[in-house]
Amino acid sequence: MERELRYRRASSWEYDLILRESEKYGELRHHFFAVVEGKFRDVYAVNGKVWAEIEGMPLKPYAYGTFVGTIKVDKNLVEKFYPNVEFFYFVKVERNYAVLTPRAGFLFTTGKDVPRSGVRRYDWQGTKKLVIYDENGVILGIGRINPKSGRKFILNVTDIGEFLRRKR
Repeated sequence: MERELRYRRASSWEYDLILRESEKYGELRHHFFAVVEGKFRDVYAVNGKVWAEIEGMPLKPYAYGTFVGTIKVDKNLVEKFYPNVEFFYFVKVERNYAVLTPRAGFLFTTGKDVPRSGVRRYDWQGTKKLVIYDENGVILGIGRINPKSGRKFILNVTDIGEFLRRKR
């Protein structure tokens, strides 16, 4: 049975989930989000002009704006916002990040884990997840720090190369 998709602005509760996730890394620079409800609640960053156009359309689009993550209920029945890589373009990242060397950056974008020697600098405060950058400030993905290991210091959670590596 196919369910109809619902399009709406993010509720204050959903915005709070997004805000709490962004505060782990820095300051949220975007404040207008919309939700497409289907099997999951997909979150999109949109601007007011785009939203006004969408509200006036008789046929609603499947997606709009920039897809920034999904709100899911975890195994403990707690709602949580799971950001994707694009979400961090809307956050002024000041903590919980790592900057990789060129070789380590290449390894990371091919789905590999990063050794300690491949990390130029990092700032780790509280959460296990880090936003991963190359030397030029380009976001490469999201990693999980493993401080007890030198060989697999940063574990690859998701990266910008996943789209190219997907099975067709």
